[in-house]
Amino acid sequence: MRHVKAFLVKFTPSFALLAIILGGIYGITLGDVFVMSLVIGIITYAAGDLFLLPRSNNTTATLADFGLAFILIWAMTANMTPVDEVLMPSLIAAAGLAVFEYFYHKYLYKSVFSENETPRRMQGNLQYQTEASEEITPVKPDIRNDEGDK
Repeated sequence: MRHVKAFLVKFTPSFALLAIILGGIYGITLGDVFVMSLVIGIITYAAGDLFLLPRSNNTTATLADFGLAFILIWAMTANMTPVDEVLMPSLIAAAGLAVFEYFYHKYLYKSVFSENETPRRMQGNLQYQTEASEEITPVKPDIRNDEGDK
């Protein structure tokens, strides 16, 4: 139930934002904006919010959501709508969604992920040490000692 609520919290502002940007500014129909919001919401919630966010940080997940949203908006706008120029609307809409996603990820950390779900990162001390010695690079005998002069 918490994932349904979290998806609705994601879908509603995303739909409103895309309706303003794509529908209001670029004239894409509300039905197309609804389908785009639904597809983008499902894919980015599954890939970015449930898979990537617990394993990385907010910035990484936000950048991934930006790239994924840009590709999806660009592909759907190019194939579903009669708009000729799709690059700039896709960039503006994906940037708007990325700003929203940054704050949405904070909401997910607080209210959706429980204590045992959040830290999926590698645990432990990963401080590796290396050892170097003179034997790593061979030295010509005439450089180090006088035996090379013979």
